[in-house]
Amino acid sequence: MKVTVKRLDEANVLVSGTIEKSVIEANIEKLALQAGKEMKVDGFRKGKVPVHVVKKMHGDKLMQDAEADALKALMDEGTKKAKLTASEVLGQPIFKKYDKNDKGIEVEIEISTRPEINIEGYMDVVPTYKKTTPSAKEIEEKLTEIALQQAPFEKIKRKRAVKDGDTTLIDFEGFIDGVVFDGGKAEKFTLKIGSGQFIPGFEEQIIGMKYEEEKTVKVTFPAEYQSADLAGKEAEFKVTLHEIQEQVASEIDDALAKKLLQGDDSATVDTLKEKIKEQIASEKTSKIYNEELKPKLIEALVAKFDFALPNNIVEQEIDAKINAKAQSMSEDELSEFKEHPEKVDALREEVREDATASVKATFIVDALAKKEKITIEDQEVSQAIYYEAMMSGQNPQEVIKYYQENNLLPAVKMGMIEDKLFGKMLGLDK
Repeated sequence: MKVTVKRLDEANVLVSGTIEKSVIEANIEKLALQAGKEMKVDGFRKGKVPVHVVKKMHGDKLMQDAEADALKALMDEGTKKAKLTASEVLGQPIFKKYDKNDKGIEVEIEISTRPEINIEGYMDVVPTYKKTTPSAKEIEEKLTEIALQQAPFEKIKRKRAVKDGDTTLIDFEGFIDGVVFDGGKAEKFTLKIGSGQFIPGFEEQIIGMKYEEEKTVKVTFPAEYQSADLAGKEAEFKVTLHEIQEQVASEIDDALAKKLLQGDDSATVDTLKEKIKEQIASEKTSKIYNEELKPKLIEALVAKFDFALPNNIVEQEIDAKINAKAQSMSEDELSEFKEHPEKVDALREEVREDATASVKATFIVDALAKKEKITIEDQEVSQAIYYEAMMSGQNPQEVIKYYQENNLLPAVKMGMIEDKLFGKMLGLDK
């Protein structure tokens, strides 16, 4: 088996060769002989099944395995000639050619390796920014907002009809075709009008209701409603209004500070204001980082460093971007692409530049993280996902399980490493 190697660039090698028919036939003989020693076939003693019988019974499978073994041998020889170690080879190879003919199989395989990057001068492209200091007005407004959030709801002092934006206390019971349905009943339920918490059209019909008034509200469940039994159906709700409520802001004093800053028995309003100041500054910095600094830094790093990229990883990224676009396509659009493969090729070229930049950025971040000794432990990843799930009202264990089952944890970890690295480079960690 003659194998030749051509170095395409610093990250990609083309291995070419012909797998002779005799090699495949020899592999078939060897595999059939081995299988015959392990098979049990009626009419033959175990381990004594003739090769020709094995071939007749499992010809196609033997051919596939024989070709696979020969291909592996060709690749092993190619990597050896290219002086590549197993740890240097990255991802799956790309088959450029696999042509069967009377003499055997002509093969061309592109093997990619991890690129080496000279990252000298990486701090030269770090963008500058001005740290923001919250104003006294912003701090006071935030303090008032927090005090209001801590306040309980109270019945308004003067009875009136419901207006948009009011918080109401209601009883309701739902019916479809005159029959009560599960989950459609509640008493003393707090509903803010205009919140969009209920089915479209429900909250609008509460406007104008008076204390202890009973009213029949007619709505139609959305066609995409989560419960299939209710989706698209018309319903009637008997609604009784008990109260209109409002929040009266808690007094801003040291007692409120101690309540909010639990564990700090010496907390005062000034202490609370300082914490609020830090929070506002952190939120502003985070906004600037995500919307301006991070995109600028990635763009600058990609532009500064020039190195060969592993072609197979670029193609994988193109696949990912194509799949992401397909998620938002209509059935007609998808059919159009299936019927016209050339349109898929054009779309691949359309996203190639972005995919290349994305892959390049990933390798740069990886190299810089090693340089700056930036690491993220698996426990930190789980804690971050757990916190985000809690904040969004989801079950943390279910969310973590979803990330594990869909192999999303490496991407989350990479994102955390990236943010920690860029934070250090920008001086945000000080």
